[in-house]
Formats: sequence, structure tokens, C-alpha cells
Amino acid sequence: MKKRAGKSRSAGVSYGDAMSDAEAFERAMVNVVRLEPDARGRVRTAPSGGAPPAQKSAAGHASEIDAPDESFAAAGIDRREIKKLRRGQYGVEDRQDLHGMTAAGACASVRRFIENSHHRRHRCVCIVHGRGLHSEGQTSVVKMRVREYLRSHRSVLAYTNAPPSDGGAGAVYVLLRK
Repeated sequence: MKKRAGKSRSAGVSYGDAMSDAEAFERAMVNVVRLEPDARGRVRTAPSGGAPPAQKSAAGHASEIDAPDESFAAAGIDRREIKKLRRGQYGVEDRQDLHGMTAAGACASVRRFIENSHHRRHRCVCIVHGRGLHSEGQTSVVKMRVREYLRSHRSVLAYTNAPPSDGGAGAVYVLLRK
């Protein structure tokens, strides 16, 4: 009885061949030049290897998908709901614009808006708070405070940045309880 010679996992590739592949790749990349970063900050740099991806907070209430405070889902809400919300799969039934308001005034206005929208049985609403480009330090205090308030409101199931066609990072889609 003869033993059949099986193929090895390396399929005939020896370490010498692997070195020649690496050398060939290195030779092919000799003339490649790294692009300079975009002065307007539109191109993201490669992430460093040390930082882990965003994960759920310790309390388990917020799921941070892309960046801190960009998206939120209450405990027990599936992350797929945030994806649906971000894609615009829920029809926006009402919207509110907070431009020109102070942070305190905006929060009071949002409180009334969310309560009225919940009372009217709206499922998805849009709140336009702006990106803070004309604020000191170009950080939107209104955006931070509004999203902070939305996380604490019992009628809010989830929120995420609106699609670019509806304001992008300057607006938020809010999913309300039925």
C-alpha cells in the first residue's frame, strides 16, 4: 500500500519565495509618495494601533459607534435601530431649528419639543442645533447640551447625526418611544 503525498498548507511556497515576494513588493513601492494631510481636515488619518474602537459605556446606556456623543441608544435598543435612523429609514415627522438660541434656551425648547412630539405620537424627529463653527473655539455648546439632555429623557430611545442631506453633524435624528 502506497502513501499518497498530500499537498502541504504552504502549497509549495518556501520561506525563500516569501522573502522574494516581500522584496518584489518593496521594489514596487519605491516610487510611492505619502499624500500630505488635507489642510481642511477632511481626510482622516490612519488610526494608531494603541487605541481600541469605541465601545459601550460602563453604564451600558450609550452605544458610541463613530465618535463620542455622535450616537446613542437607550439600554435594550438594538444597534441596528441607530443604523436605520442614520440612513433615514424612519420618516422625519417634525423638526426644530435651534440656531441663535443660548444653550439654556435650546434645552428648554428641546424639552417642550420632545414632550409635544411624544404626545403627538411622532416616531422620529429632527433637531437642527448647528455645528458651532461660529462659536468660540468652534465647539458647539448647544450641540453638547442638547445631546446630553436627549440621553437623559425617558421618551428618547436613540439618536444619531442626521444624514448630510439633512444637516449632517449639525443636526440630530431622534427616535422616540411609541
